[in-house]
Amino acid sequence: MKKIAFLSMDSLEDFFVYDDLLIEPFANNGYDIETVSWRNSSWDYSDYESVIVRSPWDYQQAPEAFMACLERIAEQTQLINPLALMQWNLDKRYLRDLEASAVAVLPTIWLDDYDHDLLAGAFADFDCDEIVIKPCISANADDTYRLTRDTLTAQQDTLAAVFTRRPAMVQPFVTSVVEQGEVSLFYFAGELSHAILKTPKQGDFRVQEEHGGSLAVISPDQAMLNSAELALQAMPTEYLYARVDLLQHNGQWCIIELELIEPSLYFNLDTHSPQCFVSAYLRYMSNKIK
Repeated sequence: MKKIAFLSMDSLEDFFVYDDLLIEPFANNGYDIETVSWRNSSWDYSDYESVIVRSPWDYQQAPEAFMACLERIAEQTQLINPLALMQWNLDKRYLRDLEASAVAVLPTIWLDDYDHDLLAGAFADFDCDEIVIKPCISANADDTYRLTRDTLTAQQDTLAAVFTRRPAMVQPFVTSVVEQGEVSLFYFAGELSHAILKTPKQGDFRVQEEHGGSLAVISPDQAMLNSAELALQAMPTEYLYARVDLLQHNGQWCIIELELIEPSLYFNLDTHSPQCFVSAYLRYMSNKIK
């Protein structure tokens, strides 16, 4: 049996993980899967055909150490997704590259340091009543704040503590996230696998399952596909897996994130998706060997 490592974290106790659904289709193609925590700095990856980054959902706590881990893996074996792509995707300022390539993204103000006056002015800049601020390096909606003018003032000390000397992004709160939900499209080695709609629980705006969000499979329309595929074409390298997250804003689908490092791929929601992923892996590795 050939060996593949799934890169994960020390404990997934508080998360929903569906990567075990890949074990059987990989085994049917002669592969044994091992799950390894990225925090194990002494692990030898050279015996694996590849290391697929899957669920290191605490990397934002130590992004420099995480990137050092990925660099070490890339020196020993095939890292998937490619190192250069994950380096580009780590910091959400990659959205500026997409915008420069004529990809529709949400209006964004980029901060290098905490600036209360700039935040206060964002309501007028965006012509909105609520804004969202989050770090440029983040995951799981950690340190994400939905703010009105009043809550901005009330939480000023907290926000200053979280965002001082920490690059952040500020966007208008898009009501479609609670009215319609967030759409995710999943592409494996250039081909669409499946798509889902994620809706937050009542009174929340976070769509992740860990925050009570609900998930449903959908058939994406052509406008969604066009937006997603335009974003994929703007990426700097090839990929094995990509999750494209979309929200509707001002009558068009906008990219809110390209998830290229450790996205949940929701294999539980589409019975064909595990085999689709494994088939894509085989195509991807075949092209690498040629």
